[in-house]
Parts: sequence; C-alpha cells; structure tokens
Amino acid sequence: MYTDARILVVDDEAITRDCLSSYFEAEGYQVFSAETAEQAEGILRSEPIDILLLDIRLPGKDGLTLTRELRVHSEVGIILVTGRQDEVDRLIGLECGADEYVTKPFNPREILARSKNLIRRVRHSYSKPTDSLPQTLLQFDRWKLNVDRRQLIDERSQQTQLTEGEFKLLNCLMENNGSVMSREQIMEHIRNREWLPSDRTIDVLIGRLRRKLRDDPASPKLILTVHGAGYLFTPVPFELT
Repeated sequence: MYTDARILVVDDEAITRDCLSSYFEAEGYQVFSAETAEQAEGILRSEPIDILLLDIRLPGKDGLTLTRELRVHSEVGIILVTGRQDEVDRLIGLECGADEYVTKPFNPREILARSKNLIRRVRHSYSKPTDSLPQTLLQFDRWKLNVDRRQLIDERSQQTQLTEGEFKLLNCLMENNGSVMSREQIMEHIRNREWLPSDRTIDVLIGRLRRKLRDDPASPKLILTVHGAGYLFTPVPFELT
C-alpha cells in the first residue's frame, strides 16, 4: 500500500543514507536523500514528500530545528533517527511535533512498518474532504474527533491536526474511558514497544495532547494524572455521529 509514496532520508552519514535508501527503493518507494537540513529544505520545496527520516545530529541546522520549523506549516510525517544516548533530544523532538523515533542501530523493517502507518495519516491530511464522503466523528465534551482525517474540531468548527502519536494516544484513552491506564499499557498500545521507567515519551505526548485540547495541565479536566498509576480520561461520554 502507498508504494508511490516519497521518502526523504536526511543523514550526514553516507552508510545510513545508502542503507535506508536502498531498502525503501527495493520496496518500491521513490527515495530522495540529503546530507544536511538545508539540502532537505530544498528538496521539500520542490517535491511532495510524504515521510522524512531525519537524523537529529546534523551539521549546521540540526534535525530538531528542522522539525520545529516544518511543523509550523507542514503535516509531513517525521521519524527521528537517533542514537541511544540522545534521550533528551528525542523528547524535545517529540515536543516539537515529530511523529515517531527509532534508535541506532536500527532495523530497516521497523522503520518501514512505522513509515507505512505514517503515510496513511499523511495521505488523509492531504486529501480534500468532500460532501459525498461521510466522515467518522467521535464526540466528547465540546470536542469532535474526525477519525478519517485525524483532526480535532472544537465548538466553533475550528480544526486542529493531530500527529500520529497524538491521534493514537487519544484513541487509546477514548477506548479506555474511565479506566486508569499505566504508561506501560499506553506505550504498548500506541508504539508497540516496552516502556521503561526512564522513558518520558508518554508524558510528552500527554502534554502535547492537553495543549491541543486546551486542558490546563495545572488543573486538567479531561486527562487526569493519577500519581503512581498513570492517566485517566474523564470526558462526557462520547458517541459516533
């Protein structure tokens, strides 16, 4: 599915670029590559890229800065490729709006699987809504969630795009409405990864989702923190429309 997607690999190490480029090309994808963020920006201006495989540590402008700048105007899928020692940078990248991360040394099959999921989200966000196609909406409190386009809609019909991680997190919380979810349970649900006590990925995503839901972190009403246990989603019951 979506083998016509365009992948941009950004890494200053030739061996990493060649490895990822060869793997995705063998799967039928069109692949572009860049050594620097500046080269990547030039490609992004001229090509409709779906997924960015982005190394955090780049010469000149780093991957975190590029992620932050792209998220101002673009819903391109962003997967950060990081070293195992880059925990703080990885969290900052997620806060800036990256969708996923993988650590070096990586398994190309894992990156391919995560890319396929991201491409689906990107294509939804780029597609034009039409009156002839019904939209699946979940409603809770004053919000609606457009499942097909992965957008939050407020009472004024203003739309807010969710990243892949934010959408999966909200979906997980909604499916377990009224039940405390541990960080381990959430991580397994949205990332299919084992959660480690030092991993703050879930906390970062919770913070991002709260901001988009305008849920005051000092006194949240929708996503409550249950100290020592996890998180509890407590909205007015939602329904399909």
